[in-house]
Amino acid sequence: MDAFYASVEQRDDPAMRGKPVVVAWRGSRSVVCAASYEARKYGVRSAMPALRAERLCPDAIFVPPDFVRYRAASKRVREILLRHTDLVEPLSLDEAYLDVTHAKSGFTSATEIAKAIRAEIFEHTSLTASAGVAPNKFLAKVASDWSKPNGLFVIKPDRVADFLAPLAVSRIPGVGKVMEAKLLELRVRTCADLRDFDARELEIRFGRFGKRLRELSFGIDERAVNPDQPVQSISAEDTFERDLPLAEIEPMIRRLAAKTWSQTPKTERIGRTVVLKLKTSDFHIITRSLTPAHPPRSEPEFVDIAVSLRDRVELPPRTRYRLVGVGLGNFRDERELLPQAELFDSP
Repeated sequence: MDAFYASVEQRDDPAMRGKPVVVAWRGSRSVVCAASYEARKYGVRSAMPALRAERLCPDAIFVPPDFVRYRAASKRVREILLRHTDLVEPLSLDEAYLDVTHAKSGFTSATEIAKAIRAEIFEHTSLTASAGVAPNKFLAKVASDWSKPNGLFVIKPDRVADFLAPLAVSRIPGVGKVMEAKLLELRVRTCADLRDFDARELEIRFGRFGKRLRELSFGIDERAVNPDQPVQSISAEDTFERDLPLAEIEPMIRRLAAKTWSQTPKTERIGRTVVLKLKTSDFHIITRSLTPAHPPRSEPEFVDIAVSLRDRVELPPRTRYRLVGVGLGNFRDERELLPQAELFDSP
């Protein structure tokens, strides 16, 4: 989806259309959740401090995020995707992989399916989407960003090698600024450079990721589209308007724990480990976790465990904190948690 959160806001409020919209709370501690393409022209990006976004684009319209509406729009899009294939692997509210090898919709090519999906999304949600069509997940991901916004880009199997050769390594998912800098030190700027670099040295320097980089430079990605990826963890966090001592953050822990519990999947999978995350005023991150003998089964129980983890923080009382988060992880199927029956009767 194109600038998803900001696009939902512009769709629902015509006065915002064509204007720079930033989805974020105002304040010195807030960060940008999303920015419309009008705001991006000024350099505003997701995860940027809201104050910097305001400096870059003084005329931006700031809107607090409304995840209820974003989830509703995402659900509608997901329903459209599932009309065409059962193999839909969501990555987030606004992105998914589709395997259309055996599509349900009767189209003869992946490109036709992508065109149909984009048209249906716009017809039913008034939102635009961009699509990448390619032989595997890596290439489809790269292609999906190639013609944004509201675009479609196709990488045919016989064009993979030529397409990738001049591609900058920074376009490879997983290559951030730090990794890009390390590769540039080795004079590796493109996928062609990766192909020419010694495979063994890449693996020695970067481990399994070095091997993975070389495979991707040739367009090799054997990962299947998996529609049934189980939830591993959920969490919620918030940054305070001012730094606070540990003694004053219990209300925030309780609020975030309740928010996290509301996200628990309505399935037979149960989270076993409760996690408390804190960030100090000097940006040091600490976590405390507990896996109780019996997994939390209710919101009050989960909240109480999260609050109790605060007592395990052993930093000096003068320490101030800028952020707190609460998570639930280590999800297991309920049947895995049942005690096993005795194999033999007692004598």
